[in-house]
Formats: sequence, structure tokens, C-alpha cells
Amino acid sequence: MIFKNTLEFAQQLDANDVLHKYQEEFIFPQVNNKKVIYFTGNSLGLQPKRTKKYVDEVMDDWANLAVEGHFYAKKPWWDYHERFAEPLGKIVGALPSEVTVMNTLTVNLHLLMVSFYRPTKKRYKIICEEKAFPSDQYMFQSQVDFHGYKPEDAIVEIKRREGEHNIRLEDVLAKIDEVGEELALVLIGGVNYYTGQVFDMKTITAAGHKAGAYVGWDLAHAAGNVKLQLHDWNVDFASWCSYKYMNSGPGNASGCFIHEKHHNDATLPRFAGWWGHNKERRFKMEQTFDPVHGADGWQISNIPILSLAPYLASIDMFDEIGMDALMHKRDSITSYLEFILHEIDKETDSTFEIITPVKPSDRASQLSVLLHGEGRSLFDYLMKNGVITDWREPNVIRLAPVPLYTSYEDMYNFGQILKAGILNKTVV
Repeated sequence: MIFKNTLEFAQQLDANDVLHKYQEEFIFPQVNNKKVIYFTGNSLGLQPKRTKKYVDEVMDDWANLAVEGHFYAKKPWWDYHERFAEPLGKIVGALPSEVTVMNTLTVNLHLLMVSFYRPTKKRYKIICEEKAFPSDQYMFQSQVDFHGYKPEDAIVEIKRREGEHNIRLEDVLAKIDEVGEELALVLIGGVNYYTGQVFDMKTITAAGHKAGAYVGWDLAHAAGNVKLQLHDWNVDFASWCSYKYMNSGPGNASGCFIHEKHHNDATLPRFAGWWGHNKERRFKMEQTFDPVHGADGWQISNIPILSLAPYLASIDMFDEIGMDALMHKRDSITSYLEFILHEIDKETDSTFEIITPVKPSDRASQLSVLLHGEGRSLFDYLMKNGVITDWREPNVIRLAPVPLYTSYEDMYNFGQILKAGILNKTVV
């Protein structure tokens, strides 16, 4: 498609967009009495309007039933999480038995490493990407330290080549081969939070297995944002937060994937708890742990129903739409935003360097932009004029055109505000 940097063209794209109506499903902050242009769904998604109904239902059942809500609520609490299995499986490409919801992301990664990071004198190294999200870095450091290894020996970072912003697939594969028989685990972010690069999870997983290692993925920026096929890719485990692209609310519950090939492996250690115990015998209060078959057997504590209610509201919306429709708009609107940035670049004396990969298959709903010649003042200008975006030092803004609630008209209007900010003009 040949894009145009005009309001009329953007409005025509919106008129042809089957997902455009979903903008009305969300609550937008207001700046200057106008709905904001929201580019930070890669940090915290907007609140769906339907969320309140789901939360109110739990509150009403709690008020009217108290403890009996576990069995007699409209959606009984003792199996509330099971409602996620099928729709969440569709989002991440998993069997219903391979997914569960519990805890928060880094907690779950630590718990999954109990099962999948089992270092030996020979195999003890972890491969991750350079500039992984800090929480992952802290997790790796504390895990290897717990097992008696030094982080500088056990953690192997795959680095970007000099002068490049993204990690090459061939360098990932070469590093896996190099570490070889010392490799215990490959654990990488499916989408790099800083650049928006999408890794070739299928190929990397196969390479890790060939080297004799387990392979897991931190899907914080990938779940709900990338077409995943975790079962078919033979991924060992994965976890993700739900509050970014899946709009479940701040700090909300995490999702987990454990491949079915591990479900019957009695030699695989895990930390056990009451909620992971045999569902049919849970209330018999038995002393010996008998795990639920499937990913639910990795649960530990009673699930937080008030946290899961907003997540379920969002998951139901995803199930209505389907990932194929989301991916189609994601690629289209991200490409239009890229076009707008290049057009504004031509019309100003600034230089924008998009450090996110160019190929749609290598990126998702994010463009990370180096603002050469511009500083924090431009970001502040955008924020004051109703563009909610993300600033990363030294001079990068991250723009996430989430397909569920951003419009093509938003992209055009952003370009005009950006141009005015660079030219130091006042937006009317």
C-alpha cells in the first residue's frame, strides 16, 4: 500500500479497519480535555470498559456468599483460573493443559527455574540477551549465586555487533554452539523491551535443544503482541505478564506455559503448594503432594480472584477478535507510524533513527526511535500535548501503536504534534 501523510487518508484507513470499533471498548486518559494518543501499552495497557463488570461480579459474590463463593459464585472461585486455559492457549499457541495463571512474572520465572535450571559441574551456563530487562538480569544473577556459581562465569550474554542496534540470529546460534556442553539453559525475552526486536523463537529453541539445554522465554512484551506457537516450537517453558498488551491492570497476574512433554516427568523438581495439589482431593488436606496434571500442577497458592477478573475480561476480548486479525492491524498500523516518522523527518531538521528492525516479521507493536538532535524537552512537549509515550536514556522514545485501541488518525495526529514540537510551534 502507498501511504499518504494526510488526515483524510488516515481516516479512510480507520473506516476500513475491522478493529476500529474496539477503541470504544477502552477508557482513555484526558490531556487538555482531549483523549490522549496512547503509545505506552508496552508498559501498561489501557483499561477495558468491560473490566468493571467482571470485578463487580466478584465483589458482589464475595458480599453475598462470602466463603461459599468458592463453589457457588457465578464463576466459582476454586476453578476460576480454568476459564483461561482455552482462550489463553490460543493466544500463545498452546494446549489448554499447558497454560495456567498465577503469581507475577519474575516470581514465576524463578519458580520455573526450579524445574528447568538444574546446573551440574559440567552444565551450568545460562544464555540470555545483552540488555535484557533488568528484572531478568537480577533473576539470573540471584539464581546462579544461589546455586554457588559466579554470575560472570555462568551468565553468557549475546551481544550486538559494534554499531548495530539488534542482535543477529546467526550470533545467537553461534553462541549456543560455542557454549555447547556447558549450556544448561537458554532464556531470552521473546521481544526485546528496548528495541522491540522479535527473536526467532522457533529456531533458537531448536538450537538450544540440540545443544542439550532447556529453552524458556520471557514473553512480557510478546504475549498478546506476537503470533506464538509455543507447543509446536517445542518450547520447554515460558512466562509473561498480563498488564502490557493484554490490558489486565497494573502489576496483575502472570501466565505460564509448561510443555506437555514435562507434565508426567516425576524427576522434574518443583516447589509445591496446596493449589497445585490434585483438584479432586485438595480439600481432603492430605500430607503428600499429588500435583494436578498439566501446568496447573505448578501452582502454589490460592489464586487471587480479584486480580484474575480484569485479566479474564481482557482474555475474552482477545477470544472475540482472534490473533490473526490483531496481527494484521499490528503490522499495518506500525508500518503507517513508520511512514509518518519518515515524513516528519523530511520536513524538519531533526534526524530520526528507528532502531527497531524494519521487517514486520522481526518486530511487533513497537518502534524505538533515536531522536538525533533532540533531547528530553521534545518528550516533555509530546506529553504536555496529549501524546503518552516512553522515554529511555539517552534520547530514545518507544512508541507502541497497540492495534486494539490506537487508530490511523492517531498516527497522523501524532506526526503533526511531533513536527510542531520540533519546530517549537504551539499546537492549537
